[in-house]
Amino acid sequence: MQLFGGSAQFSAHPSTTRRTLLRAGLLPGLLAGSPGHLAASQTRPPGFGSAKRCVLLFMWGGPSHLDTLDLKPTASAEVRGEFGPVSTAVPGLDVCEHFRGLSTRTDLVTVIRSMSHDDSAHLSSAHTTLTGHLPPVNKSDAEPPSRRDSPHLGALLSQFHFPPVGLPSSVTMPWKTLHPAAPGGTAPGQTGGWLGTQADPLVVTGDPSHPDWRVPSLQLSDGLNLRRLQNRQSLLQSIASQQASLNNSPAGLRLSGQQQQAFQMLGSGLVRRAFDLAEESEADRERYGRHIHGQCVLLARRLLERGVPFVSVNWHNDGRNFWDTHGNNFDRLKQDLIPPADLALTALLNDLQERGLLDDTLVVWTGEFGRRPRITAGNAGREHHPFCYSSLLAGAGIRRGAVYGSSDEIGYFPAADAVSPGDLAATILHCMGVPDTSTLDDVGGRPRPLYAGRPIMGVLS
Repeated sequence: MQLFGGSAQFSAHPSTTRRTLLRAGLLPGLLAGSPGHLAASQTRPPGFGSAKRCVLLFMWGGPSHLDTLDLKPTASAEVRGEFGPVSTAVPGLDVCEHFRGLSTRTDLVTVIRSMSHDDSAHLSSAHTTLTGHLPPVNKSDAEPPSRRDSPHLGALLSQFHFPPVGLPSSVTMPWKTLHPAAPGGTAPGQTGGWLGTQADPLVVTGDPSHPDWRVPSLQLSDGLNLRRLQNRQSLLQSIASQQASLNNSPAGLRLSGQQQQAFQMLGSGLVRRAFDLAEESEADRERYGRHIHGQCVLLARRLLERGVPFVSVNWHNDGRNFWDTHGNNFDRLKQDLIPPADLALTALLNDLQERGLLDDTLVVWTGEFGRRPRITAGNAGREHHPFCYSSLLAGAGIRRGAVYGSSDEIGYFPAADAVSPGDLAATILHCMGVPDTSTLDDVGGRPRPLYAGRPIMGVLS
């Protein structure tokens, strides 16, 4: 369990200088109390600054586009597979027959069928997906995380969007994705990267569907009550005041900020209630699904509506290779993968719309790549395929009931309007009100560009 990397924001980030804010073009907005958003004007591009919050549903492993959002019913049997398309709420927009809930809510989404890149490795393509930037070393499964990585989108946006006091600015759950067969292990791109540890998202682990689940980082140690916690904070502050040389250094300032954030979250009733799924009705918990993914997505909705700007729900470790269906692709999708993903996504879309939050909440559903069109003979599997796959967007600034881009007749390459992971990340930044000219300083004081792609203007409204 990772407690903090300084993800909760109570004021401007310690490393966010006036020069950085001016470079980003955001200082006037910050002083006006609306961080990350430029003043509305007649020249503002479509969708810019429309989102106050974002949830990223990362389908780790690489969902088969051919068996989810881009079926090819007229292709040969070795390509089309076992599933058929089903008509949806939007005429002409078909999805897999097992996405029964989504089929009724396609009026709220845009499906992108032309995602494309050239990296077939899980770890490095996860970095590109979660940060919008290519990995710093090479495209492979052998490179573990490092501080050379680009910041996770949640870490980056934490520099522009500040939640209510006591809440984190970015949350990742229920784990940091890793692949047990990959030499590098944990996927890079899930921390603050070159922004430093103070920008790391809060990682919340465990299974929220379990009746005894609690957020470990919000539990006091045995024998430690709130009064003793406050006394301990006073002692640490006293010690810190005697170490002026350390406190005046950048490392010391970051440490002090992390300690303060940890104490505030441990003593915050607001954050405890935000994570308390017991406040949800049994019916609502059932709608999301009584499984780890469904309850994580429900928890994400609770955090978003209470002011957390960015929540990332990674597909969980089920011990069976996640969406990485090299074998038994169709049974895995039909039995274990599509039903919980469909249930949670549908419930989230319905809740956000009914609660009046969909217009300013951005929903992103994507994997790091797709699956090869031709089914592997002998084990009914599909191999990695980054050259063409599908993603889904909904909510703030996004057209509704639409399809963007297309793939060729077997889903091997985009046929029109190819979209890179950098473009998808740029669209998220755009909707969250971060100008494409923005830069942030890394821990060494060097300005870094935030965009590595272009917003997908065709999906914006």
